[in-house]
Amino acid sequence: MECAGRGRGSRCIGSAIRPCGRCGAVAYCSVSHQVSHWSDHKEECGRFELQMNRVDALNDFPFTFTPEATVGIVKKQESRCSFLSKRGLHRVGMWTCECTCGDSLDSFDYSRLSDCWNLSSTLCPCRGPVSRMSKCLTSWKDYYQWRCIPLHSPVAFLLHWPLMVYHATQLAATGNLIAEITNKLCIHYLGPKKELLQLAVFGELHALFPSVQVHIELVGPAIPESRDGESIDLCSYACCIETDCMCKSSSGNMCWDVCSERTSAVTLKLHKGLYHKRYRDIVKDSIPHIVIAPNAGIAAYSSWLPTIELIKELNVPAVFSDYCEEASHLASCCISAITGRPMTSPILLNPFRQPMAVEDSALFLPCYANCFLFGI
Repeated sequence: MECAGRGRGSRCIGSAIRPCGRCGAVAYCSVSHQVSHWSDHKEECGRFELQMNRVDALNDFPFTFTPEATVGIVKKQESRCSFLSKRGLHRVGMWTCECTCGDSLDSFDYSRLSDCWNLSSTLCPCRGPVSRMSKCLTSWKDYYQWRCIPLHSPVAFLLHWPLMVYHATQLAATGNLIAEITNKLCIHYLGPKKELLQLAVFGELHALFPSVQVHIELVGPAIPESRDGESIDLCSYACCIETDCMCKSSSGNMCWDVCSERTSAVTLKLHKGLYHKRYRDIVKDSIPHIVIAPNAGIAAYSSWLPTIELIKELNVPAVFSDYCEEASHLASCCISAITGRPMTSPILLNPFRQPMAVEDSALFLPCYANCFLFGI
């Protein structure tokens, strides 16, 4: 963590070991830097203090590995690399980009893309659910129980993508922002990055939206030129590592809803570029029911301005996520300033956030992928 007063006059004299005495969210290398930074920090200090008081809720997960993956990483007692290595998942298949030493998106060889969990069938959802969902899922514990997965399985580290889509859609439906989902759901999904190496996990949408034809338009500058316009039909679930599992056969992994006697469908299409520049081409074939933007970083990128203006014109619900409450607060302020109206969905802690903390956060606030949701 770097000194919050870095660049304020004199050079930093060492590590940032002096936390703010009030909020504890930022730290300084020296008293002089703390004093010089106060004029900037005093407005956010009280807000940070409230956010730090909610840290226990951020770190609250039902998994047996929770202490390792949360406090352990924040305090540098553990790293993402060491956590994954212990489970034989370090730089393997879809797990490749879950640590800092994995391949970058720019250098990744997409011919090596995997649709395997690299886990045994008991630890991953490689086939359809045993029973239909009896109620809306509201926590990781609900999901794991429904899918009969033990709480020591790390699949939530990848499943937060489709579960975020599920939860965002449920929030929009609860607020009557979209009609009840029956046969078809079209999603415009903005700014994919890591997901591009983990697209097979979106096969879980077969189970989350049974009998529904789910189509997702993924739009963002991180999509390689070579994949622009690529269509993907996820006709099955991501498979397990066992060679003799039923998920390897077409009959064992087909996405068939016994209750309605209909098949579900999950299709994806990739578009390189910014949403407001590609929208006119995309909408010719795909009008969205909802726009979803994971880990958006709206306050950090000016390119969001025309995109937010476009979403306002579309008059469709949009749900955003970010890594921490402060980033979500700044994003909400930006969106409200652009649209001239308050947020339709306030900032809420996402129960399906990735249960492994981000390493080397800029604040002492723990950060998680898809940590908070908010929307218009």
